[in-house]
Amino acid sequence: MDLKRLYYVAGSTLLFNLAQLPSAWAETVPNFHPLTETSSNLTKSSSVIDVNKNTKLTETLPLGKQNDQVVKPANSTASVLQKLDKLQLQELQPQSNVDTVSQVNSVSQLSDVRATDWAFTSLQSLVERYGCIAGFPDSTYRGKQSISRYEFAAGLNACADKINEIISSGLADKVSKDDLTSLSKLQEQFTTELATLRGRVDALDAKTAKLEAQQFTTVGATNDRAVTVMGGEAIFAASTAAGGKPPGKGENNTILTYSARIGLVSTFTGRDRLRLELASGNFSESGYSNPNSLNTNNAILSFQSDTANQFQLSRLEYRFPILDNRAVLTFQPVGFSLSSVLSPNSPYFDSGRGSISRFGEISPLFRIGNLDSGVGFDWLISDRVRLQYAYGASNASNPSAGGGLFGSNDQAMGLQLLLVPANNVLTGLTFVYGNSSTGRLNTFTGSGIADASGYIDQPAQIYGVNGSLQWRISPKLTFATWGGLVGTYSPDNTEAYAVSSTYLFSLGLSDLFREGDLLAFIFGQPLKLITLGNASGTAGAIDSASSLHFETFYRFNLSRNITVTPGIFLVTSPGNIAGNNTIYVGTIRTTFRF
Repeated sequence: MDLKRLYYVAGSTLLFNLAQLPSAWAETVPNFHPLTETSSNLTKSSSVIDVNKNTKLTETLPLGKQNDQVVKPANSTASVLQKLDKLQLQELQPQSNVDTVSQVNSVSQLSDVRATDWAFTSLQSLVERYGCIAGFPDSTYRGKQSISRYEFAAGLNACADKINEIISSGLADKVSKDDLTSLSKLQEQFTTELATLRGRVDALDAKTAKLEAQQFTTVGATNDRAVTVMGGEAIFAASTAAGGKPPGKGENNTILTYSARIGLVSTFTGRDRLRLELASGNFSESGYSNPNSLNTNNAILSFQSDTANQFQLSRLEYRFPILDNRAVLTFQPVGFSLSSVLSPNSPYFDSGRGSISRFGEISPLFRIGNLDSGVGFDWLISDRVRLQYAYGASNASNPSAGGGLFGSNDQAMGLQLLLVPANNVLTGLTFVYGNSSTGRLNTFTGSGIADASGYIDQPAQIYGVNGSLQWRISPKLTFATWGGLVGTYSPDNTEAYAVSSTYLFSLGLSDLFREGDLLAFIFGQPLKLITLGNASGTAGAIDSASSLHFETFYRFNLSRNITVTPGIFLVTSPGNIAGNNTIYVGTIRTTFRF
């Protein structure tokens, strides 16, 4: 499978099918994995709101996953919604070495087959007489590639079925006796493999029927079927930390925590999606980022959340297609962030199966803004070009001054262009604009000085640009990077301004010991304030050093529903402060999906 085909379905957070086959890129991986991301004690408000404690769970992770088996929009009657349904973050895992194939009608469609090839005549006969040869999506046949007996049996079975169709339609004279004799001999030689394949097909049919009977409930009295499905995710983690002092006081006890999500998704037309999600967690006191521990945003884990063990509404959204199913509109009154619509183009944006640190998941620019409600669209312009737009606001449900969806003092919008310049490369260019009542970015991924824009503490405009890239170096090896600049400018009175930067590089190796395993290495610089001007009062300090983030983890794929991920990350000069000691955070994360 190549990134171009992934791109057809990349980035949407829709979900419908609950089939869960854990995996590498070429498999259908769980389409539902509801788990919130970060600490409830952070002030970013994109998801769960605790009305008793006035605390919030930040940025609920979108609930979709990839499916490599989706065909291109131009060749399918399936809606964009159905395609986008299959994928939350196509970048999560480096691809395994499986590719889908498609039927060809002429041997000339196979770019790597020449008339001088020894098997050309045989291929031409199979393609043009019987139509039972398939090619790969890049229009190649790959005749020199080794295949197993089961793969040969699958091709043999396809040709046998096609010949049976021809004979059944009264065209037996079109099939030569020599071909029938050869087919009969091959069927005898591959009796075991053909029986096994048929057994697998029967088993899949039975499982599909069972899922339809148990998970899909038809309701309502209209002609269009209304369907509701349920799924969820639970993460248990044992974590520990060391170092610092400064920053923090060094109270780094080993802890056992959990985060969980349960969600319902309904469709009323077969193409729209209504999603409701509940979340709970017990990662209290901001985890290792609290002042008594390491006292830095650099210590935040990707999966930490705290609702005092109470389930709370973390996401409510409705999506539907427009423009002949080539675009999707999103309306989300609860749990919105820019990444709810904009695809971060990061391999590790998954709190249950991706990076173990908050910083390692996605660029901080996708977290800008203290948002809770928003809207957006995702437009598939062509096979290689997608355009996405997201707009959100904080306090959007308040009709008073300073509140409302469009009157809020804190807003952010993002525009992103995704391009596929080659079948193994996916790139993104993102622009962000916002307004902050205090000048703060509220990303909680870098230094406190950078996140507060040098503590200018006044209404300001936010401008950001981010570039991202994923490159499939080989079927199992993926390189990814992103980098961004964000500026804050206060046009009134002082004309104070601040500029911060961030970047990350990563390398992922999939299926190292078993299918679905993933070894990852991540290196980057969390958000750092590099320029500050016209600041006054307590403002005026820029970061004195550069924090460097080093992370590695190994995800063991124990079954289709369970993964265990030990990992560790360290950050030098945390908070971008030269006098701070290196911090270390380690965890063993176990993820259950159902």
